[in-house]
Amino acid sequence: MSSAKELLQMDLYALLGVEGTATEKEIKKSYRQKALTCHPDKNPDNPKAAELFHQLSQALEVLTDAAARAAYDKVRAAKKQAEERTRRLDDKRKKIKLDLEARERQAEAEAQKVEEFKISRTLEEEIARLREEGSRQLQEEQRLIREQIQREKEGRLQTNSTHTGTSQQGNKNTTPKLKLKWKCKKDDDTNGGYSQEFLQRLLQKYGDVLNIVISSKKKGSAVVEFATVRAAELACKNETGLTGNPLKMAWLEGQPETAPTAPCHTASGIFSPSMNPLGSERDYESLVLMRMRQAAERQKLIEQMQKEDEEEEEA
Repeated sequence: MSSAKELLQMDLYALLGVEGTATEKEIKKSYRQKALTCHPDKNPDNPKAAELFHQLSQALEVLTDAAARAAYDKVRAAKKQAEERTRRLDDKRKKIKLDLEARERQAEAEAQKVEEFKISRTLEEEIARLREEGSRQLQEEQRLIREQIQREKEGRLQTNSTHTGTSQQGNKNTTPKLKLKWKCKKDDDTNGGYSQEFLQRLLQKYGDVLNIVISSKKKGSAVVEFATVRAAELACKNETGLTGNPLKMAWLEGQPETAPTAPCHTASGIFSPSMNPLGSERDYESLVLMRMRQAAERQKLIEQMQKEDEEEEEA
């Protein structure tokens, strides 16, 4: 059983859930109800339940014994009186403390107003500066957007224009394709760092990418189909890929007839000269027919790449 000092730390009546005037019968009834829920046999894995059951048992022992209960009640009453005196004293001290804190807060508030005024002046100056700089940045971004729109417009005109000559007629229905190569070991699961998702992110900044086919038989090889000749030209001329594993690009299909035969951009830094922009109005092809051709071109692209892989393996 716990010592008297330990028992005084607990409110035995509150522990059993009864009033201080409860009868012995009421105390026993409440004990049975509470002890039943926290009995160690019903809660074998809960040490807190066993501890509560022990405390309930101690409360029952004290409160069902007349002499022990009377002694407990006297100490309990004296403890409550002491707590009440302390509370009244604390209230008085609290009032004094609150008055002092109120004066201190008032002084701090005055000092804070002065500091906030200084800070607000600085903030207003910074906001004015940011607005001026932001305006310049906005103008620059809008300029870049206009240039991008113009490049895309020229690319659509070049792709959909009606070419003259037999060889040009043969390229009319062909979407531009580039063949990509990079270094990759046979046992490299990362494919030299070039996944389809990575190539998509790498190349789509030059224009719409319709399809990317990575060779499943030969590591370090892929074919990319662009929506416009302009996008393919920009990628071929400017993209080098990863620093430690650069890309080599070459035209596979759709290269403009007016372009020189100089190679595309490679790791060695060779570029083909840029084409002259179209200077006259061109006819547009039907969007529906274009989509049908693109679907057929994708299938042809896959078959062609598989054939090239087989020929390289035989060689």
